[in-house]
Amino acid sequence: MAAILDDGKLRLSGYVGDYFFEDGFTSSDIVLALAQVEDDSDLDVHVNSGGGVASEGAAIHALLSARAGTTNIVVEGIAASAASLIAMAGDTVTMSAGAVMMIHDPSGMTWGTSDDHAKTIEGLEALATAYARVYSGKSGKTTDECRAIMKAERWYSPEQAIAEGFADDTTETKADAVAAFDYRTYAHAPKRLTALASKKNWSLPTSKAAPAASPSPTPENTMSDKNDGGDKPVDTTQITADTKARIKAIMTSPEAKGREDQAEHLAYETEMTADAAVAILAKAPKPTASDKPAPANDDAATLEARRLNGEGLNGSGGKPTTMRVDLVADMKRRNGIK
Repeated sequence: MAAILDDGKLRLSGYVGDYFFEDGFTSSDIVLALAQVEDDSDLDVHVNSGGGVASEGAAIHALLSARAGTTNIVVEGIAASAASLIAMAGDTVTMSAGAVMMIHDPSGMTWGTSDDHAKTIEGLEALATAYARVYSGKSGKTTDECRAIMKAERWYSPEQAIAEGFADDTTETKADAVAAFDYRTYAHAPKRLTALASKKNWSLPTSKAAPAASPSPTPENTMSDKNDGGDKPVDTTQITADTKARIKAIMTSPEAKGREDQAEHLAYETEMTADAAVAILAKAPKPTASDKPAPANDDAATLEARRLNGEGLNGSGGKPTTMRVDLVADMKRRNGIK
């Protein structure tokens, strides 16, 4: 017997039915197993079977479907032929990673006269019609559509079984796409993102949206350039309408709240799209009050200058400057961002 009740889980493996020396399970085994659990309790049934006797599969499906409690089917390895019909008894059907499901027509053998063969055909057609109704009830397809699938003998991966309506979920995990960005620039970025940035060799792009006032800016300059011995702000009148719209979309997004410094960096110092910047902001942790304590009498511009000076981002050789803060404030004013 390969119907094992273990810690509230019913595990069905091997051949469906009693077939010579095959290790399998029968409808009688299921009756005995179900007698040991409350009828109205939740029950997880793990199936790993290549199929077997069609009528036994139909009987087991009926037993599981008749339960008052919720029955959750988990396909482990394979649910083929009669075993795929058993899987349809689940209120939920979950395909394990790497599992497959196969649906086809029942088959049989006859020895005798033409009338004997005709009776076998009649019986197989009746059984196939009953199977098609079960598949239809689970998938929402018509019985004719299910009969066509059965005649074609279809094999399904977890995703395909879900797409066709024969399963509801899979244990396969899918990671969300991560925007390319040098997350190593942030002190509290998740380790997974910093490791990915190192592996992919992602680096911050050099901004070209706002050229410096100097006729020959160096590639390293982004928001300012030294010219005639002094720092001069970027000529923000040259910023295009598209750039202004991008900046405004980033700075006014809900994801920017609590991450203003990072949002300003993405908006004013990179050329990435608003969608990409917002995606980065959504994944970045919000700084806590303890991250950067500051005296109450310092204004925002002074605090920002101190932060940039401490991180070496102001390009002033270690001397405090409020140039970038003034530029950000100016660009906010021009774009109508508070």
